[in-house]
Amino acid sequence: MIQVCSQCGTRWNVRDRQRLWCPRCNGALMAPGTAADPRWSPRATTHPPTHPPTQQGNTPRLPTRFRWIAVRPGPPPPPRRRRRPLGPTPRYLSIPRWGLVDHVAPSTDAEDATVKKGAPPTVIRAALLSTATIFGLAAVIHVVRYVLLLVNRTSLLPPLVAGGALWLGVLFSLAAIVSVMLTAVMMTSWLSGRRSAVYHFRGHDDPRPTWALWVGCLTPVLNLVWAPVFLIELAHAEQSQARLRGPITTWWIAWLFSTGISIFGIATSFTTEPQGIADNTVTAIVAYLVGLATVLLLWRVFDGFVRKPVERPLHRWVIVAPDQPAEAESSAAVESDQREPAA
Repeated sequence: MIQVCSQCGTRWNVRDRQRLWCPRCNGALMAPGTAADPRWSPRATTHPPTHPPTQQGNTPRLPTRFRWIAVRPGPPPPPRRRRRPLGPTPRYLSIPRWGLVDHVAPSTDAEDATVKKGAPPTVIRAALLSTATIFGLAAVIHVVRYVLLLVNRTSLLPPLVAGGALWLGVLFSLAAIVSVMLTAVMMTSWLSGRRSAVYHFRGHDDPRPTWALWVGCLTPVLNLVWAPVFLIELAHAEQSQARLRGPITTWWIAWLFSTGISIFGIATSFTTEPQGIADNTVTAIVAYLVGLATVLLLWRVFDGFVRKPVERPLHRWVIVAPDQPAEAESSAAVESDQREPAA
């Protein structure tokens, strides 16, 4: 018994049992015909069915609601794989928040709060400039004072000129001491902030605590060793030690020499003899000039650090042209082709 699907047109051998739905597309099966197709009969296994000869042009007509289709040999195709049930519709007692969260990147203010702020570069430059100016004026005042001492050997000076030269020297000496202290405080503040920013950019904290930086930079004798060490560590952290090794070393040597001359000048300033006062004045002139050179060298070291920002890499990679083939040698050959090469 053959039934044809009304949707896909597939012929199904339902044998002796009438079916309603197509196994392939789940369409409705039409009613079976009156006579079974002999091709699907179990008895017709060896001999194919014979058809009566028909004249050319007279094709047999199919019964109503039937059509010719191509049937694949073999068993029927496997049924389609059904999807798994999705389950019940989820219900929530409140609005779910798992899809409504805005991931906001941390602001730069929160990151900057963890980084210690030091003195700005403009303030540092102003302090260095004022200190260098005071040192230069103090050296000039002491040169004038030495000239007055030479004049005083042959003639008496007016009290106003002598008192003015004396008190101007004292005033500029005190101003130099105050400016050095302020510059040291400003430089220590900048050093602490710079180290904090550099080590924070590298992903960890400064190995030196803040109190160690301040004590090592402001203690009169310890700062001769620890302040340059802190600067060298900062240069290594910024990977600029090759560029700043020379300026730091030069400033360190000048600072040691300036400190030694200043200590010698303070030790010899209590003399009352005319020659001792003249020698102390010359020592003060040399001390101020060396101090001026030390401040300028410190300014050079400071500019070497500030010139490169913390976030900018030291080296910049650029795209270059591909390697060109080696050019042929334009010069003539050393040895002739017809001669043996020289030994």
